[in-house]
Amino acid sequence: MTFDIDMIKKVYERYPERIAAARQIVGKPLTLSEKILYTHLWEGNATQAYERGNSYVDFAPDRVAMQDATAQMALLQFMQAGKAKVAVPSTAHADHLIQAKVGADKDLQEGINKNSEVFNFLSSVCDKYGIGFWKPGAGIIHQVVLENYAFPGGMMIGTDSHTVNAGGLGMVAIGVGGADAVDVMAGMAWELKMPKLIGVKLTGKMNGWTSAKDVILKVAGILTVKGGTGCIVEYFGEGAESLSATGKGTICNMGAEIGATTSTFGYDDSMRRYLAATGRQDVVDAADKIAEHLTGDAEVYANPEQYFDQLIEINLSELTPHLNGPFTPDLATPVAEFRAKAEANGWPLEVEWALIGSCTNSSYEDLSRAASIVEDAVSKGVKPKAILGINPGSEQVKFTAERDGFLDSFRKFENARIFTNACGPCIGQWDREGAEKGEKNSIIHSFNRNFAKRADGNPNTHAFVASPEMVAAVAISGRLDFNPITDTLTNEAGEQVKLDEPKGYELPTKGFAVDDNGYQAPSEDGSSVVVNVSPTSDRLQLLEEFPAWDGKNITGAKVLIKAFGKCTTDHISMAGPWLKYRGHLDNISNNMLIGAVNAYNMETNHVKNELTGEYGEVPAVQRAYKAAGVPTIVVGDQNYGEGSSREHAAMEPRHLGVKAVLVKSFARIHETNLKKQGMLGITFANEADYDKILEDDTVNFLDLDQFAPGKQLTLEFVHKDGTKDIIMANHTYNDQQIDWFKAGSALNLIKQQEK
Repeated sequence: MTFDIDMIKKVYERYPERIAAARQIVGKPLTLSEKILYTHLWEGNATQAYERGNSYVDFAPDRVAMQDATAQMALLQFMQAGKAKVAVPSTAHADHLIQAKVGADKDLQEGINKNSEVFNFLSSVCDKYGIGFWKPGAGIIHQVVLENYAFPGGMMIGTDSHTVNAGGLGMVAIGVGGADAVDVMAGMAWELKMPKLIGVKLTGKMNGWTSAKDVILKVAGILTVKGGTGCIVEYFGEGAESLSATGKGTICNMGAEIGATTSTFGYDDSMRRYLAATGRQDVVDAADKIAEHLTGDAEVYANPEQYFDQLIEINLSELTPHLNGPFTPDLATPVAEFRAKAEANGWPLEVEWALIGSCTNSSYEDLSRAASIVEDAVSKGVKPKAILGINPGSEQVKFTAERDGFLDSFRKFENARIFTNACGPCIGQWDREGAEKGEKNSIIHSFNRNFAKRADGNPNTHAFVASPEMVAAVAISGRLDFNPITDTLTNEAGEQVKLDEPKGYELPTKGFAVDDNGYQAPSEDGSSVVVNVSPTSDRLQLLEEFPAWDGKNITGAKVLIKAFGKCTTDHISMAGPWLKYRGHLDNISNNMLIGAVNAYNMETNHVKNELTGEYGEVPAVQRAYKAAGVPTIVVGDQNYGEGSSREHAAMEPRHLGVKAVLVKSFARIHETNLKKQGMLGITFANEADYDKILEDDTVNFLDLDQFAPGKQLTLEFVHKDGTKDIIMANHTYNDQQIDWFKAGSALNLIKQQEK
């Protein structure tokens, strides 16, 4: 079935007129990204050309998607907005709160038992406000969105950084914080700085062991974790057209790991095939009528250097499999070079666990290609050395793969584990036996992120990212340095055998099938639905308004922590066991910045309380400052807030009384989240000033009372010996964002405007 087909047709009906208006205003051929952006302007037809990387623009997204860990806070905020129903089609997906341990059935039931309060809350709030709810076990949000909601030329936002996965079907799909989702669900404009454009020209055609995953692993190595910040990455060329829709989704998915606003591909035959196979021929029929508008203009792709801010070319015929990591997804190594690099760095080469799944690689095609490797090994008498774990992407994928024998193929390995259709180990929902010992070890997975402690909580687990095919091959060999292109394995008969190249199916030849996809439609009229939140719950907590700014300079502030090096949202607000508190702001605030390295002692969760002179845990010290009425700031390094879209990383410091975050540079989503929650997110005008800030400084803002767009802020750091350093800070706040700050949060401003 096609959800929201009438909405999709309306989007397509306005395309020709809006494209014509944009073309006249811009005065040149248009990229696909520009076409989608200009057809989704809040104002309607374009009346001005927007400057990439500079202009703030109001957009009107077509839909919103939320996963259960972030939906709680988003919907708690939406409940405060005073609306009877969401203004655009919206969904929530229960996929993050189910822990992988034993296997699908037991783990799913255990997840439902442990999280029933949260699942019941989400079910009822979705029912009340007209939001579709995908129940536990239905699948991973981004796979479910690709199968059911994504459509070429559309724009969506989602409360998860990997919302970008929908670019595989030609969308501009962008990860945001919950407050942004509330704006759109409340019928308001959504603001974004006009992205710059990176073009990736794909030539040739993949072969052998190479997969779509290797494209983005290569791109991550080129651009690094922040090289795509503020940009849309647009893939094109004959190589792009040769990829499957789910392969395109994999590439777009991991665009989040280079900091990209989103990634996308032009509408082509692979998208037509996927839409038809997933029951959406009516979308194909509608899209075909405006197909010329659902890809970049021919002139753009013929002379891309004239239309993109940066251009990358990759020949798929020459691309080889990669392993990226450890501890960062942009450390890219071709498999042929891996052994030497691992030995030089002391990375453990033996692998105990190999994991396939996550929103990045859990499609039918992924499972079929990995299963072919397993079948080949079995036929040649080779037993696996590592445990192979599988997370199918959706109930539809699982049901179809089961029918077609792929899951039975995996089960031929005695120690294989088929987990629930959920995120599982990818987001730390993994009860891995022995992880608590903290031993140095390596794992390999087909996920997107591999930050320290992310999968199993062990800081000494070296996690490497690869394609499902490579993960299967490494599971069989038990070694990270196994190169299936050149290396052999010893079978049970003592013979040397070589694995055949992977073979798979882009789509099931018998079509997709499912008994119960796990979807719950909302009530037509939800006015009588009651949403109960117990005041004594430790999982859910109704929100209270953040206080408005008093209009004065912040003075007498202390430095809570100066974070050293990489400080992702995992460091600021950990996932794993903390996921259960995502709907309770006060409880989850007890994980605030506990993973950040304190530059003053190079320890985690150990900062000085300037009121007592003693050291304590970050949240406890901050609570002491708040109780004493002492303002604080957080200081950070480059790309602060990299990773997940989780707005808890902004809401927790706000809730506990932190006034400002001063860093060398921000990741896009986190900077926006800080602004939405009424926080000051500012950057050093001179990055070297980071080194001037001492542990026992007192901080005074000298001209915050003159806060204005484009105007630097002046901060005074008074050292213990009485000397001072004056530091200039930049910011990117526009007039509306300053109004959010003045009101105490964007949500406060919405409520004021509703009165």
